[in-house]
Amino acid sequence: MSHMEEQKFKDSAPEKDHWKTKAPYKVHDKQDDFHVRYEASCHCGKVKYQLSREEPLDSKLCHCTTCQTQHAAPFQWAAIFHKDDINFTHGHHDLEWYDPTSKSIAHQLPCKVRCSFCHSPIMDEGRNMILLFPSLIHFKNDQEKANFKPRLHMFYNQRVMDIPDGLPKWTGINEGEDSHLIEDSPPELVKEMERKRVEEQKKKVESGENK
Repeated sequence: MSHMEEQKFKDSAPEKDHWKTKAPYKVHDKQDDFHVRYEASCHCGKVKYQLSREEPLDSKLCHCTTCQTQHAAPFQWAAIFHKDDINFTHGHHDLEWYDPTSKSIAHQLPCKVRCSFCHSPIMDEGRNMILLFPSLIHFKNDQEKANFKPRLHMFYNQRVMDIPDGLPKWTGINEGEDSHLIEDSPPELVKEMERKRVEEQKKKVESGENK
């Protein structure tokens, strides 16, 4: 589609369909110059996307009750990216939205995005950023996965289980006036757990289990 044709489509598209022409979706933009570093997909494979950034802007573990309910899990692993860092290669029209605040299924920001077939969470779309779920990414080696290692816990006071991993644990989104650090587990316990984790990882590598 030429630039003129694309602009014509944007001008004629109904207001409710404007999401199709903007990042992170860009349905009618081939993005031939997109530098692919990672590939990801939902559980059924109908929704597929690529990422161009080697490391996320940030990576967090969220314990808020909304994430617990939406993911049916004790917490959520999420990585933050710019909207232009993602390129959907398949399944633009297999997406559905949900706004937990208004309980609306219209595309209104911020909202949660899922595959409409298998209902896998794809991302949280904010007004300026997107929050992706690394468990959907097809990591090719341990280093790629390490690039997404969580750096902190947020809304830890809403947790349903303790995680003594030595990472900073905040009562809110991050450091700020309304967010405070919660005392972590004893340093000795954290060191012992990390030592065991390193030993287990080393054994997996030596046995070829981690290839």
